[in-house]
Amino acid sequence: MENHCDILIVDDEPIVGQRLKALLEKEGHRVEAFIDSAVALQRLDTQHFDIVISDIRMGDIDGIQLLDQVLKKFRHIKVVLITGYATLELARESLAKGAFDFIAKPFKLNEIRTTIKRAMESIVSQQSSAVH
Repeated sequence: MENHCDILIVDDEPIVGQRLKALLEKEGHRVEAFIDSAVALQRLDTQHFDIVISDIRMGDIDGIQLLDQVLKKFRHIKVVLITGYATLELARESLAKGAFDFIAKPFKLNEIRTTIKRAMESIVSQQSSAVH
């Protein structure tokens, strides 16, 4: 893996997805943003992604359900959950279910950068240990 990865963003607030997409593309990542979690899940079946960044509170399929569905089919994907309704209980539940990280809104762009970097390092580490 080079210094970039494929990232899927799911947030029912279009401005959040647009802002994250612009930031992450500037960093050299390939990014797709969706406001509908069902459509995002369909996209995962046709395109490879390394990282999924998802809001927790959304319409039909919330972030926790999305996390469950992504990890059932794609164990390699790192899922980062973001929310404006952060509680310790929600953070614990997310991490217990396999989320790579949990970030409260409003977040600083550096938090996202750092989390993406750590996720990429984790992916590289897993790939190299799978080879050995």
